[in-house]
Amino acid sequence: MNQRQLQIKRMLDDHSEVFLKQLKKIFSDVSEMTIRRDLILLEDKGYAVRTHGGAVSINRFKKAGEDETGYTVRQAENVEKKAIIARKASHFIEKDRSVYLDAGSTVMGLANLLTDMKGCTFITSAVNTALKLASTDNSVILLGGTISPNTLACSGPEAMQMLEIMNIDLAVMGASGFSADKGFSVSNMHDAKLKTRIIEKARKTIMLADSTKIEKDKAYTFCRLKDVDIWVCDTLPDDKVLDKCKKDNVLVV
Repeated sequence: MNQRQLQIKRMLDDHSEVFLKQLKKIFSDVSEMTIRRDLILLEDKGYAVRTHGGAVSINRFKKAGEDETGYTVRQAENVEKKAIIARKASHFIEKDRSVYLDAGSTVMGLANLLTDMKGCTFITSAVNTALKLASTDNSVILLGGTISPNTLACSGPEAMQMLEIMNIDLAVMGASGFSADKGFSVSNMHDAKLKTRIIEKARKTIMLADSTKIEKDKAYTFCRLKDVDIWVCDTLPDDKVLDKCKKDNVLVV
């Protein structure tokens, strides 16, 4: 990186956010387009996420996830279970497909195994997943909207609007809870609405949910068991759930 780009990176490190108007004044000897390209470079290198008026340091999202219930804590939970699920799920990802990757630490574990994949179009609402796959030989589309510091994911009307023009071959989804009666659920209403629409648009849906999620209902159900084609779990659920899966033609692996 050149000296100007390094200076912008230091500003991001020190202040967490920079604004295009501010940068135009500081670097008055270059064009606005050049500054925009600098911000694109910083985003491509994983230092920042561009916004409408500038850029935000990726460290802001990392710090935001370090609270008691944040993403970083969840990422460290049930690591072995998530690794088992990720390995199983990776066999269902085929090249030259349009694949939606949901937000969450379990699906992120799968994304870590897809860096050698080629020719896919990956769609995601998760900032960290998009950054992970951005340097691979695939097309990566990040849905817009408001970023939740607790999930590092975008949601809201902007994400829903973007989604409407997209065709999805395979949706790889995560959940915070599941019960045979209530289905798969999450704690955030906007996340639930986005997940529901993604599953409606996808030709096939794979659910990644470990055994600790079973018999834990969260506030918002986003799909029923019958809406899922494949459920990837670390261990087989109990007979009651398996019978329900068989009845609803859901493959459990």
